[in-house]
Amino acid sequence: MTIDEQRPDMSDAAATDAVPDDATEKLPTFTEQIADQLGGVRGLIESGLPVLVFVVANIVWRLQPAILIAVGSAVLLAVWRLARRQPVRHAVNGVLGVGIGAVIAWKTGSAKNFYLPGILLSLGYALAMLASIVARMPLVGWLWSVVVAKGSTEWRRDPRLVRLFSWLTVLWALTYLAKTLIQALIFRATPANDPGTALGVARILLGYPPYALLLAVTFWAVRRATHAQPAAAGEPAAG
Repeated sequence: MTIDEQRPDMSDAAATDAVPDDATEKLPTFTEQIADQLGGVRGLIESGLPVLVFVVANIVWRLQPAILIAVGSAVLLAVWRLARRQPVRHAVNGVLGVGIGAVIAWKTGSAKNFYLPGILLSLGYALAMLASIVARMPLVGWLWSVVVAKGSTEWRRDPRLVRLFSWLTVLWALTYLAKTLIQALIFRATPANDPGTALGVARILLGYPPYALLLAVTFWAVRRATHAQPAAAGEPAAG
């Protein structure tokens, strides 16, 4: 075999090696990433269903049956997903959230305490985000690395992205503080013997709608910033 006959193979190999990684692995679209984090329509239903079941059951029956029915619905959702070999992230979150609230409500005998862990959790999220900003390690940036960037922390080397993630973390923190304040006011105004219907409605309305809006703003802002970088880098120098 001559040298000339070998050249096409070498050029083909070089062409293959020259293909950029992002050409072979296409990033999910904006809406696909939002849908993945929310779990789609099914994820929305599964996360909110146990709380809705508790609200309705607590109106129709007493507290203890309502707790058992709500926890049972969350467990059934998780088992059903396992049986179908589907991701159980949202179902497991539902079981944990309902289970902790159910234990506290059962021990205290007050339906409104079912929602207390969720209120405290929102406050914890807000404080953690504010602390991360003070430490100059914005939490939303790290969440972006884990959820979207496959562990990459390249944004830490870009001051512009660090500032962006800092402002986004402020936005998330303020939203969670607002959720905490609204639910805390309703909690305080709810008598101990009240079925907690207002708290249940607030829990549902302040759950996924604000979360979906925060995700949308975050994905839009980061994708806009990262897409603008190559264009700016490719501009010829003036003069």
